[in-house]
Amino acid sequence: MSSPSHFSLLVVDDEPDLRTLYELTLLREGYDIETAGSVEEALLHLKDRTYSAVITDMRLPDGTGMDLLRRLEETGRREKAIVITAYGSAENAVEALKAGAYDYLTKPVDLKQFRAVVASALGRSAATVPTMVPSSLPSQNESAAAARVPRVPVVPVVPAVPAVPLRSDAPVSAQAPEVPTSAALRRMTGHSGAMQQVRELIEKVARSMAPVLVSGESGTGKELVARAIHEVSPRHAQPFIAVNCSAIPEQLLEAEFFGYRKGAFTGAVEDREGFFQAANGGTLFLDEIGDLPLSMQSKLLRAIQERSVRPVGAVSELPVNVRLLSATHKDLGAEVHTGQFRQDLYYRLNVIQIHVPPLRERKEDLQSISERVLERIAREANVSPAPQLTRDALVHLARYPFPGNVRELENLLHRAVALSSGETIDAFDLGLPESVFTDSAAQELERISANTPFDVPSLAPSPHAVSVSAVEAALPDDLAVFLDDVERDILVRALERHRFNRTAAGASLGLSLRQMRYRMARLNVSVGGDGGFDAEQRGTH
Repeated sequence: MSSPSHFSLLVVDDEPDLRTLYELTLLREGYDIETAGSVEEALLHLKDRTYSAVITDMRLPDGTGMDLLRRLEETGRREKAIVITAYGSAENAVEALKAGAYDYLTKPVDLKQFRAVVASALGRSAATVPTMVPSSLPSQNESAAAARVPRVPVVPVVPAVPAVPLRSDAPVSAQAPEVPTSAALRRMTGHSGAMQQVRELIEKVARSMAPVLVSGESGTGKELVARAIHEVSPRHAQPFIAVNCSAIPEQLLEAEFFGYRKGAFTGAVEDREGFFQAANGGTLFLDEIGDLPLSMQSKLLRAIQERSVRPVGAVSELPVNVRLLSATHKDLGAEVHTGQFRQDLYYRLNVIQIHVPPLRERKEDLQSISERVLERIAREANVSPAPQLTRDALVHLARYPFPGNVRELENLLHRAVALSSGETIDAFDLGLPESVFTDSAAQELERISANTPFDVPSLAPSPHAVSVSAVEAALPDDLAVFLDDVERDILVRALERHRFNRTAAGASLGLSLRQMRYRMARLNVSVGGDGGFDAEQRGTH
């Protein structure tokens, strides 16, 4: 781990006393500090050298901290930015985070939390930063400031693009820790434009502490996005705690989220940590946040604002340092209008928003996703080689809207692997609904004709046989109906030739019994019992 002296910080504040207090606090942690009292002075410092982080007040004599943040963004600077302001409204917090700030604090600043946020921005644990012996460093001002407990909002999620995109050939800074390639990012298969945008946004928002709201339909992979954000962020070595809010009984929510003390209620035989404490230093992911009851929403809002939690049965709050990510398949804006979700909590969560597109909007990724899933299924089942989808299967998958998205695709492929007997998976192995096949008679007949050796002229003539001369003479008005008639005629003649034995008739056409049954059902070709056509069908022959 890098020595603290290798980290250089620029502190920008127009109040000399506060500037000195921040400087002494950080010097005590062993950092190299320079200070400035205005935007212009800060820009002169930035012109001369590169820093690990910039800590700036929001209100400055010749501008604002936002002006400094925007200049950092416009010039592609790599410094992390921390904004301090006396006006701790949600609007200011959202604005700072959108402008690329790593984190946001309010005055009066709690120095313990101040040190922790700086350490987090530098990718270090505050507990491991060696503190200098306070020999000649004054501590009265620091003690007085520390006695004032602030209200520090952990702001939520943003709707667009915060910071400068990361480049693979440029480190975040000379002092920043090396972040490993995210396994979760590698699992996000697909090269569609929508998925490229999701990956780019993940890399951008991972740099800051801003909470993120991941939206999308059920089964699109929202938790995978949250894990990718954590794995790309400086907190990748710390815990990632995922919580399904809809799976916890309402009466247990507070104890599960905040923990409890021994004797707090019947059955509390020992102290227990909650989700916030378990995720301390890392990331807390709240899935299906829209299912939280209103009573729990207010308690969660306080925990976010205060960055502290009170375990059930405790008399004091415990500070926590977590990156908050949340996800929902609901329209939280609509939930706010109907009174089902708190507006203030929604603003806290909806600072950065990442929308995961449904599978039907990125069908070009279907083949690569299917191949990746089949490889995983084969690996888990110790099967080699992995089954492959036929072109016909892919065509039919592309026709299906996938209301359950990637999760439904995985279930279909699991089922198909279990039921298929060969190394390939055909359309009829997938168990797709009949509607997917309704317009595919032409393609199916073409595939059968191309791949299946059977001699149509050798079959006994049928009164339903289609005249070749008629085909040559005029084009059909409805191609689908015409081809259905052709396929129906072939099935009927094959059944007649094999005494209505569906297995034998199907085998003569290169079809399995299941495929034969499907075609017969779709084309309304029926046989009575095991032997022949039913009475109505017999009457037509």
